[in-house]
Amino acid sequence: MPIQNPKGMTIAGYSLSGLVILFLILDSVIKLVPIAEVTQTMVQLGYPASDALARGLGILTLICVALYAVPKTSLLGAVLLTGYLGGAIATHLRVGSPIFTHLLFGLYLGLLLWAGLWLRDPRLRAVMPFIR
Repeated sequence: MPIQNPKGMTIAGYSLSGLVILFLILDSVIKLVPIAEVTQTMVQLGYPASDALARGLGILTLICVALYAVPKTSLLGAVLLTGYLGGAIATHLRVGSPIFTHLLFGLYLGLLLWAGLWLRDPRLRAVMPFIR
């Protein structure tokens, strides 16, 4: 069964990807500054209150987001962001964060990230078909 509306899927995919990109850019910017809440949260998660560490995470996130945003490198960006979000999930698991709001947030974001890419990239749909 062929996919009925590839243009609508593409628009939906870019919309989902745009939401993920905007959220991750905001997350990166607050780490680059870094605001006091970022360093306080890092301490709560078991990391040192280091502006350099926060900035490093912000730069790493921006690089991965830039790769995800560019169509030619979007798959690499998605894979790298998946790893980054997996680290966030592991950190929240280690400190015993609430499951549905903190621990699984990385999973939610990762699902949106991959759904957006799947909807906007026919090559990925060919490799990972959910509809046959």
